[in-house]
Amino acid sequence: MATKKALSTKAQPPAPFTPELTANTTRKPWIKKTPVDVVLDQIGKQEKKVSEMRAAIAHEERELAKLNKAKAVLEAE
Repeated sequence: MATKKALSTKAQPPAPFTPELTANTTRKPWIKKTPVDVVLDQIGKQEKKVSEMRAAIAHEERELAKLNKAKAVLEAE
């Protein structure tokens, strides 16, 4: 059976978010994007992702080449 103390120490829900804006806070103005801008941004992000993946693949291929050389040396002995 649960005690009153255990019931009262339950986690309280968090307080609602209330941003405090001060005179020093400056926010970048929101600029609505056109559908063309959205697609162009998506293309840019995808190109960046692909280039990062290509770099990772090149690195992995170099590692594989090193391991294949080590394998050849081990099999030769």
